[in-house]
Amino acid sequence: MTTRRLERLVAIASLLILWRGGALVSPQPGSPRDPGIARGARRAASDLRFAVIVRGLGGDPAFERTFALWTERLCHLVLERWRFRPEHVFVLTPDGRGCSPQAARATAEALRRVFERLRIESTEESLLFIILIGHGSFDGQRGYFHLVGPDLSAEDFDALLAGVKARSVVFVNTTSASGAFLPVMSRPGRIVITATRSGREQQATLFADSFIEAFTDARADTDKDGRTSLAEAFVFATRMTAEHYAQQGLLATEHPLLDDDGDGVGHGELSGGDGALARRVYLEAPAEVGEADEELRVLLRERDALLQKIEALKARKAEMRPEEYERELERWLVELARITGRIRARGKTP
Repeated sequence: MTTRRLERLVAIASLLILWRGGALVSPQPGSPRDPGIARGARRAASDLRFAVIVRGLGGDPAFERTFALWTERLCHLVLERWRFRPEHVFVLTPDGRGCSPQAARATAEALRRVFERLRIESTEESLLFIILIGHGSFDGQRGYFHLVGPDLSAEDFDALLAGVKARSVVFVNTTSASGAFLPVMSRPGRIVITATRSGREQQATLFADSFIEAFTDARADTDKDGRTSLAEAFVFATRMTAEHYAQQGLLATEHPLLDDDGDGVGHGELSGGDGALARRVYLEAPAEVGEADEELRVLLRERDALLQKIEALKARKAEMRPEEYERELERWLVELARITGRIRARGKTP
């Protein structure tokens, strides 16, 4: 198979995947998918995503403004773009103000209350997104996140997650010295992202800015399927952070890492076993499917299974002969295009 043909197949498959903004198709007025109480109830029942956004102390007016701006941008993403349910969004800030009804001061006690609720409300199918914005530190043994009052260590955050049920946990620490959190937070089923590669990188970080930007910048969506995975966001933010230091002629003081295979070893590039889970996890709202449309549910499950097979194949590319890899990729892309075409046709049926 020629490279041009392969690229054409990828483009076709990408165009057919209709997950832009998490919606399958645009609802038509008067149709069963028209916005209303019934659809809202279905979405409320099926949307099992939770977000915990924590903005710690800035310690300086300039940092306070920067951290507040990043938090505001992230809040917009969570509520407007990804459409998390407001009651599932917990925002903790130094002054206790935020975009969520659950806004509270960023204290250790407030965080414990949040995770107590999550232990009750989360399920085995939940997705939990946690992000820390602010400053961190490292005492030579433990990493800490700076809060109002007593700080919390990586071990404290790991303990908070004990008993929280979730299919996937995304833990993003964007602070200085955040690399000390990675080996502690690493677990199977968790995507752990840090702004630094160790606790000894203790300068203020810029990673959060590019990480948040990744979800609105089309350049981050490398497979052009209309949505940005955690892996794509990490790769984009890592590249943009490195470019910033290079353009300024500065020595980079932060080197982001990602771990998603539970071995406690992060990588700056998606290699060494890391990246498979992050490629499959998205923060957008799940597609809305009518309660009675079992055929569409089956097609969506088949589509997701194929996407996982394609990602697994990409991960094995270096181990395969080029012609074998292209043959397998063509096979799965053709099948993906076929199934996605059926999803599109089914989605347009009233």
